[in-house]
Amino acid sequence: MEKPFTYTTPPPGRITLFLWQVSGADRMLLERSTYSDQIKYTCLGGIVLSTGVMAGLAGGYAFYTIFEPKGSAIVNPIDWGTVLLSLLFGCLWGMIIYNIDRFIVTSTGKGDGTEAITIQEIKSAIPRIVMGAIIAMTISKPIEIRMFKTEIDVKLHEKQMEQQSQYKRRIEANYKGFVDEAQKDIDKLNNDLNAKQSLYDQRSDELTKEIQGRVGSGKAGLGPAANVLQADVSRIKSELDQLKEKTNDEKRELLKTKDLYTRKIDTELAQSEKVAGGLDGLLERIKLSHEIAGFWISLFITLLFMAIELTPIFFKLMLTKGPYDFLEDNIKELVKAENGIYVQYNYYKDKQGQERDLVTYLQPQRRIDDQVSLAKAQEELSAYALAKWKEQQKRKIDEDVSQFVNTQPEETLTDIDVIHMNGHEKGDTVEHIG
Repeated sequence: MEKPFTYTTPPPGRITLFLWQVSGADRMLLERSTYSDQIKYTCLGGIVLSTGVMAGLAGGYAFYTIFEPKGSAIVNPIDWGTVLLSLLFGCLWGMIIYNIDRFIVTSTGKGDGTEAITIQEIKSAIPRIVMGAIIAMTISKPIEIRMFKTEIDVKLHEKQMEQQSQYKRRIEANYKGFVDEAQKDIDKLNNDLNAKQSLYDQRSDELTKEIQGRVGSGKAGLGPAANVLQADVSRIKSELDQLKEKTNDEKRELLKTKDLYTRKIDTELAQSEKVAGGLDGLLERIKLSHEIAGFWISLFITLLFMAIELTPIFFKLMLTKGPYDFLEDNIKELVKAENGIYVQYNYYKDKQGQERDLVTYLQPQRRIDDQVSLAKAQEELSAYALAKWKEQQKRKIDEDVSQFVNTQPEETLTDIDVIHMNGHEKGDTVEHIG
């Protein structure tokens, strides 16, 4: 006798089970499904996980590029404090993108269950496609600048040197004029002082020669000519001393001004390297990567990551229904049936002409029906009790009508009136006759 056909899939390993969980698949159903379905969701989970890992690396590198200590693009040592923060941010960013991708994949349906992607399926998937494209761009740009890091560093260093040169020229243009003006005034004071000193030396030399008899009358000693020269030398000496004092005071003020602007120049020039280092930012590196790589290469890299990011979405739209999908539909229907949820598909059309399902929640409806029946029964019982009470009162009247009739004047209260009033206090309804 031929043995019946049995189909068993190999037991999944821990990695496979983890990738199933990443893809949002039901482990219990996959274990009962075909091997091809298991491979589909294993690959889908691998794509989602890889995207999350790449997002974490890209986010960490972007964080480090933004917050690393700025300096020369060529000589820039690693800052381990920023590295630690980048690792923490990268893990956080990777988990965020991982969960977003997992939500996008799990919330994307299987379309019409065929390999063809229709226009209607594209329209319904547009929000997920837009979110996936944005995520792909945030991943691609940091990885792109890392791919061209060497070329970007060289180009960025050139721009930093140019920026530093421009900054130095602006500093010199702002402060050099004040320094030159102060030096010019100092030189003028020195020239005036030197001229007066030369005149004094000249007159002193003439006086010496006159006294020695080498010029003029040829006679040694203080004569009339020597006295005139001596008076002139004394006057020039006095003017020279006054000029020296005045010049020293003015030179001190001018030197203070010169030193002040010189220190400002030195301070600003010392900041030139820091200012140029500030050019090393994420935005500048992205711009340089576009310049170096060109439009088409940069576009190709972006499209590559967009393809990786959007593959799970289109992958699910192209999936044909297999045993796993039918098992999943069956489980959903069983869960709804067990919980009293009844769905009539395409039951009516809304105002826009779209077919809608009619969902009936049987358990709440049963509760409502029970409450309605209880209220109706209570109403019937109340009517029945009132009818019985009326019959009871009629029998009492038949037995003794005098108990319900007041024959005394209103001013005098009899025992019957007291009984009648007591009946009112007890809630009985009594009709006065006569």
